Amino acid sequence: MPFLVLQAYVKLIHFDFYLAKNDFATLHGKVRRCLVVNKAPSPDAINRICSAVDMACIWYWKEVRCLQRSAATACLLKRHGVAAQMVIGAQQMPFKAHAWVEVDGHVVNDKPYMPEIYGVLDRC
Repeated sequence: MPFLVLQAYVKLIHFDFYLAKNDFATLHGKVRRCLVVNKAPSPDAINRICSAVDMACIWYWKEVRCLQRSAATACLLKRHGVAAQMVIGAQQMPFKAHAWVEVDGHVVNDKPYMPEIYGVLDRC
């Protein structure tokens, strides 16, 4: 688990660079191009990876936003053989945007009702 937390921490740093430059298109492209590894994931892979990202967020030197956390989670899940999708949604009034990760249509790194609150704009 400690190595997985370190991997998550490095992913948070990686995606933080794009957010610092307001380069959302590159961040989106990196997540979209992150391919699912052709191997069977362990039965507890989703829980282990989401927990590792949560732990890395606790130790990160600044507040981790939902887009950064979701990008890191989606890429780590894909690297471990899980067909994950980062989902970006928005609500109109009042305007708010949010990002989360889904596997087989189920939210894995946030509250399960996120798709009902935020209309889905994109999946990658």
